[in-house]
Amino acid sequence: MSVLTLGNENFKEEVLNSEKQVLVDFYADWCGPCKMMSPIIDEIAEELGENVKVGKINVDNNQELAIQYDVMSIPTIMIFNKGNIVKTFIGVTDKNEILGYLK
Repeated sequence: MSVLTLGNENFKEEVLNSEKQVLVDFYADWCGPCKMMSPIIDEIAEELGENVKVGKINVDNNQELAIQYDVMSIPTIMIFNKGNIVKTFIGVTDKNEILGYLK
């Protein structure tokens, strides 16, 4: 499954109302560590495909969501389950550590 582009217009539907777990990557195009995480996020989306939604939010274009979820540093990766945050990772994170929190 491909990575979803998330923003104010689809966040509620794709993340908060999702029956599946959702991994959300808060990033910016200019962020070096975010660029390091991007292929890992893509791999997770491919590997977990039908079981987990994976999306990215550009914090420069969606500042309201970044503020709402207290994103102070990027990359920040949050895992949502039924609209609730169950885990947050800040900075470059090992793929297996992220996978350990996903079904």
